[in-house]
Amino acid sequence: MLSFFASNIYEQLMRHILIGLAFLFTSMISAQTTGSIAGKLIDKEYNNEPLAFGNVLLKGTTTGTTSDIDGLYGFENLSPGSYTLVFSFIGYETQELDVEVVSGKVTTVNVPMGASAASLDEVVITTTTRKESETALLLDQKKAVAIKQSIGAEELSRKGVSNAAAAVAKISGVSKQEGSSNVYVRGLGDRYQNTTLNGLSLPSNDVNKKNINLNLFSSDVIENVSVSKAYSSKFYGDFSAGNIDIASKDYKGNGFFEVFTGSGFNSNAADKNFVRSEGTGYFGYYGRYEHNPFAIILSHGIDPVDAGTPINIVYGASGGESFDFNNGSRLSFFGTASFENNYEYRKGSAIDYTLTEKKAFVDSAEEYEYATTTTAMANVNYKINSDNSVKYNSLFINNSSDVVGYFGTDGSGRSRDAILNTEQGFYQMNVQFDQTQMFVNQLEGQHTSGKFDLDWGLGYNVVYSKQPDRKRVTLENYQFALDNDPNTNPTFYSNVVFDNQRYFQNIEDEELNSRLNLAYNISEDIKLNFGYDGRKKERTFDNIRYGYDIVNSNFPVTNVNDFNNIFSLENLNINPASNGIYEIKVINTVPTLSNTNRPGLPENTYNGNLTVYAGYFDAEIKAGEKWLFVPGIRVESLNQNIAYDVINLGINGEDEKNFYKNFYLPSLNIKYSLNEDQNLRFTASQTVSIPEFKEIAPFIYEDVTTRIGGNPDLLEKGFSEIINLDLKYEWFFSKSELLSVAAFGKQIKNPVNLVVGADATGTQRYFRTGDKATVYGFELELRKNLITDKDDNATLSFGTNATYMHTEQDLYAQIDGETYDVSFNKKSEELQGASPLLINADISYSPVFGTYKPTANIVYSYFSDRIDALGSGQLGNVIEKSVSTLDFIWKNNFNDAFEVNFSAKNLLDPTIKYIRETTLGDVVVNSANGNGVSDYKRGINVNLQLKYKF
Repeated sequence: MLSFFASNIYEQLMRHILIGLAFLFTSMISAQTTGSIAGKLIDKEYNNEPLAFGNVLLKGTTTGTTSDIDGLYGFENLSPGSYTLVFSFIGYETQELDVEVVSGKVTTVNVPMGASAASLDEVVITTTTRKESETALLLDQKKAVAIKQSIGAEELSRKGVSNAAAAVAKISGVSKQEGSSNVYVRGLGDRYQNTTLNGLSLPSNDVNKKNINLNLFSSDVIENVSVSKAYSSKFYGDFSAGNIDIASKDYKGNGFFEVFTGSGFNSNAADKNFVRSEGTGYFGYYGRYEHNPFAIILSHGIDPVDAGTPINIVYGASGGESFDFNNGSRLSFFGTASFENNYEYRKGSAIDYTLTEKKAFVDSAEEYEYATTTTAMANVNYKINSDNSVKYNSLFINNSSDVVGYFGTDGSGRSRDAILNTEQGFYQMNVQFDQTQMFVNQLEGQHTSGKFDLDWGLGYNVVYSKQPDRKRVTLENYQFALDNDPNTNPTFYSNVVFDNQRYFQNIEDEELNSRLNLAYNISEDIKLNFGYDGRKKERTFDNIRYGYDIVNSNFPVTNVNDFNNIFSLENLNINPASNGIYEIKVINTVPTLSNTNRPGLPENTYNGNLTVYAGYFDAEIKAGEKWLFVPGIRVESLNQNIAYDVINLGINGEDEKNFYKNFYLPSLNIKYSLNEDQNLRFTASQTVSIPEFKEIAPFIYEDVTTRIGGNPDLLEKGFSEIINLDLKYEWFFSKSELLSVAAFGKQIKNPVNLVVGADATGTQRYFRTGDKATVYGFELELRKNLITDKDDNATLSFGTNATYMHTEQDLYAQIDGETYDVSFNKKSEELQGASPLLINADISYSPVFGTYKPTANIVYSYFSDRIDALGSGQLGNVIEKSVSTLDFIWKNNFNDAFEVNFSAKNLLDPTIKYIRETTLGDVVVNSANGNGVSDYKRGINVNLQLKYKF
């Protein structure tokens, strides 16, 4: 294997040396009777970067060559005379140039290449291959100033990746939490990351998340996804684990239109009778937002409705067109829209366990989830000339999750707070619909004038994330519903009036953001960057809850599938004479109105504002042929405010917190080119980590078995200081092969963790748990072609990456907060969310049989056990158990127009489990970050897709 690597790299090295020495060689032998041609291909569609792997042919002969990584090409020992050179690259205009070769001379021909309406129809869609292909992204990684890794649309398609969350999980050092949207970069979770679209920040769609759910971004709108794990001054200072940037698809070339459709099923869900929330639609919309929640309760029932046959459907279309004008300008349009749904059935346990068991549904918890995603994106790109372009991008996403959960279905449910029977018969139904609508609008521009390059962007984002009409019913003695005895029936559990409830929640995020970078190219060796970033974000949150107060606690529930008949208007207890079954209660009343059978005001509210203004400067300094130094400094002014009014803190529940700070954040990136194919990189930086609104606002979200809320005490210290160090070796031993090894380390001052309180409620909150935390680890990545064709394209290839991490943080013995207190009986612990070991691997087989081009892929991923939430006092940690996944994807291109794809995902069907560490052994529990069920299997997803390109 080593000899193969050596010979391969030797060929590439010698080829590059020959081209580079062409001028010198020919000048030394000027008396000879032959001449040479040498030059460089330049990519007009990609900021005039070198165009690698372009084809150059001497017309009328079989003599040809390919431009190298730096766009260079050359022909030696040519007889004097006239030649016609043919320059081509897939999706770009083929050019023919007449060249005169003179004896003893080198003829230099530098050729700008660009897309054109003259491109062939069958390849027009690949005109963006520079940003989508694995080869081009490896080239970008090699030439990048800072450490980053990317995965493009080509690789996403090959591996059957359906969204951005699954995409980043294929990158070394990155893992995704099963059953949730959480993504971990080098063991650090949501609070330590940033997410951007085309370099502009994005808001969150979830009250309990800093970053937007990456599952929302389907592969239809993704050109590539990059993860920058090392900091540079161009990023916002709130940077710890990394910045995830989604580049939206763009288009240049001839008109095209393609459609696709597909179907599939989940092995667990296929034979189930699915139900969903009443009032929601097939496409994941809820039509009653304009109505008062109290009116909805009076007019609409509780029982879920039929959700149809559990067959997954996906369909969509994409299209684009470009118009070239005589003055050299081009106007390009691109649009894509898609819809997909997904049925998933989960059966397992739902257990609330702190120091003792509070509630337990062992192997008797079921969830039926119907999820949808609708995506539409359009962009307009106006290339004014080769030096100026402007682009407008608009994206809309509607995502919904409709989950109907039944807990205690076999009658064995337990609750220590039960009134009639604590050992059996406790039962709950939870019907919950979540809908997120996101609107993203971006205007971007790129301009070049002499030695100056200007890159700018403006963004306006709005996110509506709503949970309308969550319905929860709680029963006792549910075992009587299963005994077929009409004389014994369950009754409503009504310890408090909200044990049976309707719940409404609204979140709205609005954000304006901007970026600007002015580059001054002093010379080929020195480039200066002056930049500005601005961001203004506002979040509003409110919720209201109505409880059913059961007038007669012994009222028998004769049909557990028909609650609508019980909670009807006829049974509402209006006055003592009505002899009703229930009354509707609210906590926060409208002035002058009663809290019974009357509408109310929001129960909890908060309003958060974040303003960031930043300026930065860095210099890209080349020292000789091998060294690149990039020192930088960022000055960032941050102002954060949150005003809240919550019920759980009593008279202290209405308050306001503020934080203001100016940060000075230095960074240094160094790149040393060992040779043309190997780099050694070093990065050092200082960054910060800022508390999020959800970490501060003391609103508590209560699920069936978990409770999570914020802690306003976090703003006392305001931020965490982080020192980052990275060292990486890269060897690009062919255009599509890579070996890299990296070591990294971090020190976090005042780290923040999610902690389970050792109290009666077991509520999880965020605390600054110690003075410092340290993280260090190693990454290894290998991409290797095992078999190649005559054009050096991979037929059989293999890729793997692995990350080992060690994390340790010290813990305070006691935290005496203004609002909440917590204590620890350990002096140190691993960081929450950190997996010591991450592995991703895939093997791909891509033979060619005429026009039939199949590709078969096996994709594997693994993460080891990690802490989901720290325990406090005598309370043990919540642990997310390790998960291994295996997918098979089979793509079939029968010709340039027709494609049939098959996939079978989650073939290992691992158990998704969370456990609580206790002195009596491990106990299965639920995660506040996961689903309502633990210790379950997701099932195997089988899908078939058809795609046709016009």
